[in-house]
Amino acid sequence: MSSMDDFSVLNVSTNEIPEGDRISVLRDFYCRGVLKAEVEAREGKPAAASFTSHVMPEAQLLIGGLCGARVIRTKQLVADGDDSLALIVNRSGVLGISERGHDLQLHAGEAVLTSAEDVTTFERLRLGICLSLRVPRRVLAPMIVDVDDAMMRVMPESSTGLGLLVDYAVTLVRENAFAMPELRKLGVGHLHDLLAIVLGATGETRELAGRRGVKAARLQKAKVSIANNCWRQDLSVASVAQELGVTPRYLQRLFEADGKTFSSFLIEQRVKRAHRMLREPGYAGRTVSSIAYDVGFGDLSYFNRCFRRTYNATPSDVRSGEMP
Repeated sequence: MSSMDDFSVLNVSTNEIPEGDRISVLRDFYCRGVLKAEVEAREGKPAAASFTSHVMPEAQLLIGGLCGARVIRTKQLVADGDDSLALIVNRSGVLGISERGHDLQLHAGEAVLTSAEDVTTFERLRLGICLSLRVPRRVLAPMIVDVDDAMMRVMPESSTGLGLLVDYAVTLVRENAFAMPELRKLGVGHLHDLLAIVLGATGETRELAGRRGVKAARLQKAKVSIANNCWRQDLSVASVAQELGVTPRYLQRLFEADGKTFSSFLIEQRVKRAHRMLREPGYAGRTVSSIAYDVGFGDLSYFNRCFRRTYNATPSDVRSGEMP
């Protein structure tokens, strides 16, 4: 019996694989890391692909691109009983999808919901990458009014919650959050909530999903923005809130609910950045004060206090190797 503790990461790249072996390798990858499907070569074009699949019982996240081949969920394979639903988000290029009598072309930023219960063909019409979030039907169906009505309906990039879902999924992968059981459980739950919002969850379900998924995704996005820009002395709760499209007070409440304040998280990121710089040989010629200013501190004494409080050591101790 599977549990949320089951987790695997599968990668495939055809860069080092002879052209004659690529189709069989890709077919094996799909059967193990996505869903059972046939992979056929397109005439006159060598197959090429690069994918990473994060596989869990309650969610499967696929990121990458394929060209020179088509992926077909055939009538014979549909009989395997897999009823999972997948939101396909085309990040770039053009992706052709045929299912339920519809032939769609997904352009950059657009998304569509597909079902493993239906015969489906995926074919990359113009080079690009996509993100696919696949979940069991039993998870998603109770969260929206009519899951079948949502099938094969092209959603524009501006669809409610779509950008937030993609950003959150990419962040979970970048930070390797799925590898940690507690974060994996939270992350998958939030992905379910965000997916429900994208597909039109209503009433109490939407409110609950919004409280859980949207807030978690916005907080995560804020943390990434702060970590990437902590060196800026003009970085403030107002500037990050504006980037996220929320009010400063709303952003402050997100951090408070997480057990921190915006300011404490910002200081933490600046100190961590300074710690890394002090240990790197490339910064050996830089003074401690120069590094303090570079990571966003405007006062050297305050930097020293924050650093000592975090690491129980002075910046000089860390630089000399006396402390880790």
